[in-house]
Amino acid sequence: MKIYDYGGKKNLSGERIREARVVQKLSQNELAAKMQIEGITIERDSISRIEIGTRFVADFELMIFAKVLKVDVMWLLGIR
Repeated sequence: MKIYDYGGKKNLSGERIREARVVQKLSQNELAAKMQIEGITIERDSISRIEIGTRFVADFELMIFAKVLKVDVMWLLGIR
């Protein structure tokens, strides 16, 4: 699968994921643990790479990020 860059980043949601995480006072480790509870195996390093835009975010991961962070998927994508 070819993963494209958009504006030099591999995802649109990383900045919003970081913003929601910081507002909720979660560390990257805590967010990774919450994601793992929901069935998504992800490490702290992957959260870091998502937030800086160097890692692709799959659609199923995006849905769980929205659930765990209690935000709308559309907001994570920067649409709202």
